[in-house]
Amino acid sequence: MITEDHRDGAALDWRKSSYSGANACVEVARPDGAVFVRDSKDLAGPSLAFTREAWQSFLAEVGTGSLDQA
Repeated sequence: MITEDHRDGAALDWRKSSYSGANACVEVARPDGAVFVRDSKDLAGPSLAFTREAWQSFLAEVGTGSLDQA
């Protein structure tokens, strides 16, 4: 995970799933070499930053269902 805090949301192209409700999800921005994730309810708040490789690994784990809560 990239540890820097990125707050310049205006400079990023934020996207959220078409399956999400009104402000009840996360948004993702993918500038060159990184993936930023933020809470759609707090657009001015902090974002998490990941390398593309770390994000792909996370998505792969989500896809297996191994992160589902019992």
